[in-house]
Amino acid sequence: MEATPARTAQAAVIVAIDGPSGTGKSSTSKAVAAQLGLAYLDTGAQYRAMTWWMLTNGVDVEDAAAVATAAAKPVLVSGTDPAAPTITVDGVDAAGPIRTQEVTSRVSAVSAVPEVRTLITALQREIAAGAEHGIVVEGRDIGTTVLPDADLKIFLTASAEARAARRSGELTGKEATGLAATKEALVKRDAADSGRKTSPLAKAADAVEVDTTELTLQQVIECVVTLVEEKRAAR
Repeated sequence: MEATPARTAQAAVIVAIDGPSGTGKSSTSKAVAAQLGLAYLDTGAQYRAMTWWMLTNGVDVEDAAAVATAAAKPVLVSGTDPAAPTITVDGVDAAGPIRTQEVTSRVSAVSAVPEVRTLITALQREIAAGAEHGIVVEGRDIGTTVLPDADLKIFLTASAEARAARRSGELTGKEATGLAATKEALVKRDAADSGRKTSPLAKAADAVEVDTTELTLQQVIECVVTLVEEKRAAR
C-alpha cells in the first residue's frame, strides 16, 4: 500500500531493529518499511557480501590482518526498496551467493574485524542519512553503534528452539540441516557476535524488547508498526 503524500511527509523516522538470527528481523523490517513508506536496509547482507567477496577472492577469512588489508577493495551497493532489496559487489548481484552455508559459517569471523566494521558502519550511516522519508535498518549493532540516535530502537528476541525451527524452515536441499545442528550453529554465532570486541550484538539501553517466540510474523509486524506510529505521534 502506497503512503499518501501527507503520510510520507511525516515519515522521516529512523528505526533500528536489532537481534540475533531467526527472530524475524528481516521479514518484519521489510514489511514494516513497505507498510509505512520507509526505505529498508539489511546490514547483515552487507557483512555477508564482504565475506562472500573475501572467500571468492581467496582471502583467508580466519586471518584478521588479511581481511583488514582487503576490506577496502570491494564496492558494496545496497538497494533500499523494501519490496525488492538488492545488494551488489563490484557491480555483481550477490543476493543469492551471500546466503550459502559457507558464507553463513564465516560471516562472524569477517564481521569481527574492526576495519571491516568501520567501513561498513560508515556506509550504513551514509545510507540512513540519505533516506529522505526515513528508513528501517536491521542488524545486530544498529541501536548501540551504527545509529545510536535512531528515533526508535527495537530488539527482537526468541528462544533458541524457535529460532532454529524458523531457520531450518528457510533452508532447502543441500543447505538444510537437522534442527539440533541448526540450533547449535545459531547458539555458536550468538556467542561469537555477542562476544566480539568491536560493536557486539547487544540490546541498546533505550530499545523496546519484543519476544517473538510465541508470536506469528504478522503479530510481530503489527507490534512494530504500532511502535513506529506511536513514535511519530509523539513527535
